[in-house]
Amino acid sequence: MKCLYGFYAGNIEANQRENKMDALLLLLVCFVGYILAYHTYGRFIARKIFRLDRNAPVPSKQLKDGIDYVPSRKGIIFGHHFTSIAGTGPIVGPAIGIIWGWVPAIIWVTIGCIDCNLLVIYLR
Repeated sequence: MKCLYGFYAGNIEANQRENKMDALLLLLVCFVGYILAYHTYGRFIARKIFRLDRNAPVPSKQLKDGIDYVPSRKGIIFGHHFTSIAGTGPIVGPAIGIIWGWVPAIIWVTIGCIDCNLLVIYLR
């Protein structure tokens, strides 16, 4: 009996090691996909859809009123963008994972980050 238990425990440990590597691979694939989409999809949105110009006046300087339009540092702007973008991910992602499983949750988080986050950044 001890022999069977040892074999079973060894298989569980091997499966756990394999799952850790799969999670790392999944994380790497999602990260690379996000970086590629940021540079390709983001560039497409900036050039073709919104026709952004680097030399255009910034509304916070052009319409400066001290209340609604206030020039800020990049770190402050990043914080505002990050908190508004990252708000639903920790809520909706695990809910989808619990209801439908981890594959739809990974798809939701990855595609949602690529599609919605890039659009939110440009629409602000």
